[in-house]
Amino acid sequence: MQAPSVGGRQDAELYRKVIAVLKERHQVLTEHVGDLSLSTVEDKGDKAIYEQDTAWLRECDVVMAECTQVSLGVGYELAYAESHGKEVHIFYRTQEMQLSAILSGNERFHIHRYADENEILAWARGFDEALTCVKSI
Repeated sequence: MQAPSVGGRQDAELYRKVIAVLKERHQVLTEHVGDLSLSTVEDKGDKAIYEQDTAWLRECDVVMAECTQVSLGVGYELAYAESHGKEVHIFYRTQEMQLSAILSGNERFHIHRYADENEILAWARGFDEALTCVKSI
């Protein structure tokens, strides 16, 4: 699983909590996004970052993206995941933003609106059941 693709560090504590729940039963390839000590992305160079991020996307089974904080990079990752046939779950807080129609209108993306961290954490705890439902449709 590629867990939360993120656009900003404002929600780092939330990412950390979601990743902790997911790691109880899943391998999380991008757990570094929940590292509270990171204030910026380590500068490995643009090409190295691109190669690593796209490798994780190719390797994962499911992409979980928290999209409340708008990011061009996350938008690219979502399109990349879709082009590689990955299951994509997009989360956002409705009181803080309106999700772009290019995402919400895409029937291949599973859109999850939530109001507070308890809702997204509950979804993460029930992730296996959610996948069963999604795959059976």
